[in-house]
Amino acid sequence: MGVFSKVHRYRDAGQEANVNNVANFGTPAKSLFTSTKVFTLHHKIDITDNMENVVYRAQSKFFSLHDKTDIFDSADRRIAHVEKKIFSLHERHYITMEDGTYFELSNEIFHIIKDITNIEGLGWQLRGNILGLNFEIYDGNGEVVAVISQKMLSIHDKYCVDIYKTEYEKIIVAILVTLQHMIKDRASAASASSSSSSSS
Repeated sequence: MGVFSKVHRYRDAGQEANVNNVANFGTPAKSLFTSTKVFTLHHKIDITDNMENVVYRAQSKFFSLHDKTDIFDSADRRIAHVEKKIFSLHERHYITMEDGTYFELSNEIFHIIKDITNIEGLGWQLRGNILGLNFEIYDGNGEVVAVISQKMLSIHDKYCVDIYKTEYEKIIVAILVTLQHMIKDRASAASASSSSSSSS
């Protein structure tokens, strides 16, 4: 469905790029796919290529107050560390790349259906659409860097990212993993809020 849908752009490995992404930005240089391992002691995300080979993996510490996550490449070298600031209105996430690049993401993007969030430290923007489960990353020149799409109703929490600037691949992967955590946190908060209102 995602290949032909202009609203929902998710697609599985091996499928052609989404028609809307191609029409707007051209054919992506590369695509990656994620699948979260459920029911494990640690929160784990595998990032695979179009042939379903694992090229990156993310692992979060169990019961970590700051939701500390490390991202590794296929050679088991750490490429990034992600940490959440607690007691913050926007649940800000700090990302530190192994080369020293540092930037921040905040989930204020979710206060309305569609919004733009500045990626502080990079001069980039994350433009999101929760209803369509689509997100676009733009650099400081307003050029598209990547398009992220989430699969609807998937127990394994699957995402696809079409990359247009491959020189930023590791940063894109770090943003992708952070975004998954932010969406998961938002869903958990909404669920908790719904449970507390129904029990009162």
